[in-house]
Amino acid sequence: MKKVMMGNHAVSYGARLSRVDVIAAYPITPQTQIVEELSELCADGKLDAKFIKVESEHSAMASCMGASAAGGRAFTATSSQGLALMHELLHFSSGGRLPIVMANVNRALGPGWNIWTEQTDSLAQRDTGWLQFYCENNQEVLDTVIMSYKIAEQLSLPVMLVLDAFILSHTYEIVDIPEQEAIDGYLPPYKPEIKMDVDNPHAFGALVTPDHYYEIRYKLQETMDRAPEVARKAGEEYGKLVGRPYDIVEPYMLDDADVVIVAAGTLVSNSRAVINEYREKGIKVGLLKLRMFRPFPTKRVRELLAGKKKIAVIDRNISFGATGIFYQELKAALYGQNNGAGSPDIFGFIIGLGGRDVTLEDIAEIVDYTLEKEKNEEDIIWMGLKR
Repeated sequence: MKKVMMGNHAVSYGARLSRVDVIAAYPITPQTQIVEELSELCADGKLDAKFIKVESEHSAMASCMGASAAGGRAFTATSSQGLALMHELLHFSSGGRLPIVMANVNRALGPGWNIWTEQTDSLAQRDTGWLQFYCENNQEVLDTVIMSYKIAEQLSLPVMLVLDAFILSHTYEIVDIPEQEAIDGYLPPYKPEIKMDVDNPHAFGALVTPDHYYEIRYKLQETMDRAPEVARKAGEEYGKLVGRPYDIVEPYMLDDADVVIVAAGTLVSNSRAVINEYREKGIKVGLLKLRMFRPFPTKRVRELLAGKKKIAVIDRNISFGATGIFYQELKAALYGQNNGAGSPDIFGFIIGLGGRDVTLEDIAEIVDYTLEKEKNEEDIIWMGLKR
């Protein structure tokens, strides 16, 4: 079935198709419609799930943790300051190996108070042990919710899927909704081996001494190391089911490109349109779309960018006192390749903070800048500032 829906409702339908058992959430602009729709689906009997109304995002994650530990498929959604309030429990849920799925609608952090899109809120949680996936359009949003449970439950780790505020969350697009029967075959009921059970008691979240804590963290990292291959396989299997395969990174006109744009989220769509214009002029520009950010898909990125000379990384975020975050990660991933010989020159652009529009002309300016410069001379190239 095809339906015109906003990105927020694409999240809701993804959760419905995943047959979530427990939803706990606190409303915050611009994600509120996700949980409003889910509450209506529960109230109408269209989704057999427990909807928990809580007093804060901290409580929402706490409720999801309890539900997941008890063997339920748990879901929540948040944004910006709400995600920041959850920070403590993001560590708890990953350390507890709980396969919760959360949608985060990218929104700038205050002050100044701002409800428009920026990637800094989700990227500020990059070290919490959650997998992260960035979505380009509403179809990818729905599909990624479903794939997230497939991945999370194989790895026993939580997953955050990310969509841009208003550009996706409140914008309507045609979305193909898979049949429930097909998704049930792809995503069977969640049946963990270890859970809270009065007939088979275990201890959860207990004090861990230095004799064991180090090894627990090693195992978490070891699982993260396996995550890219698990995610790739989940995307391939989903593609066979619905005709839309997904990878952890996705190249576009990359093979012969002299300049490569690296971007995530809706910036990918604008970049693809600009690349088409340059190709018509005979200028070889390509794209690497980052879907997975955590764990960073280093091996795949190195394979796809091998031999490239110039890379333009577009960040709608900033790590204050450092640089754009995707720029940092890409530099780290490519550092020392070929013993430093022939390594690409990486340009880091920051643009569109606080929801400032990023136009096709802006991205064309990024391409022109990268083409014209012999080499990069600064770590932050600010674009679109009103000076």
